[in-house]
Amino acid sequence: MAAKWSGGHSSSVLCLDVNTEGLVASGAERGELSLWAGGGSLAGQLQLPEAEDVTSLLFSPRCPTRLYTSHGETISVVDVRALKEPLECFHVNEEEINCLSVNETDTVLAAADDSGAVKVVDLGSKRVSRSLRHSNICSSVAFRPQRPQSLVSCGLDMQVMLWNLQKARPLWTRNLQECECEEESPQSAGQFLNPPLAHSLSVASCGNIFACGAQDGRVRIFRVTGGRFEDELEFPAHSLGVSQVLFMPGAYWLLTGGNDGKVSLWDVGGDAGKRRKSPAKSLQRRKGQAPASSQKERKLSQVASDEHTRVLPKLTIEHGEKVNWLSCTEIKGSRRVLVADQSSSVSVYPLPEA
Repeated sequence: MAAKWSGGHSSSVLCLDVNTEGLVASGAERGELSLWAGGGSLAGQLQLPEAEDVTSLLFSPRCPTRLYTSHGETISVVDVRALKEPLECFHVNEEEINCLSVNETDTVLAAADDSGAVKVVDLGSKRVSRSLRHSNICSSVAFRPQRPQSLVSCGLDMQVMLWNLQKARPLWTRNLQECECEEESPQSAGQFLNPPLAHSLSVASCGNIFACGAQDGRVRIFRVTGGRFEDELEFPAHSLGVSQVLFMPGAYWLLTGGNDGKVSLWDVGGDAGKRRKSPAKSLQRRKGQAPASSQKERKLSQVASDEHTRVLPKLTIEHGEKVNWLSCTEIKGSRRVLVADQSSSVSVYPLPEA
């Protein structure tokens, strides 16, 4: 049974984040921003200008009292100790922002928007230092830990991209349709009707492993090697689109939330993850071969992957509502997953210990 944090919002909660001191921030429709103490007591509220939906927020990795928020096309910086008005607002995106990410040195911010652009902002000058591009809505962007000039992004163009801020073009691009089997089958028919539009990204603490959740209900795990990334693992996670993926700090435990109203916890690391890889893909990597390109080879590779990629969740929560955002925190010495959905409350569930 979930605990409910209520009274902070009057409409759907869209995003969440937690600072290093356990303070939780939640953003909702119509410009509503709330702060919560670790036990769920309301610690503050702010109505952001123009009453536009708060689509993303995150605490500074260096200053736990500084909160970055996006509402409409605007980015606002808030001091959580004085919720009277934003410290500053700046406008660098042309369309609604979907996701914010800040590098771990707190010097560069990336804002992904509906035009497909990722605006990279120097936080000292508040000026755009680089503009990256998807061909459709860019839904998620994430800086890689320990690599402040490197980030990944994904979008509704079904592309996942690896960027270095010193270059205008991506270092590596993966189209999530590339590994789809072209021959007609129940699985491929479902994927044709429900294509792998990429919704969410999360990078593990090591900086080399990241996950992508897509509209076809599958999660893809990639490993960054040098200036490219390789397929590490792929598995069906939800019966509808995967709206959120989140690596837990310091581990290879992955939280996923779906449009099917479920929240699941997966172990995607260690020796277990290696055993679950497709033997066909592992063999290609050992021999230095290129990925299978013919239709027949792709089908065989997909069959091998389906037979050997038996990833089972460590925990499944029947939340019952479409998941808008996931976060995790520690309350009274125990880990909790925080869930934002179509309601005006934040749901809180206990998580098993590692």
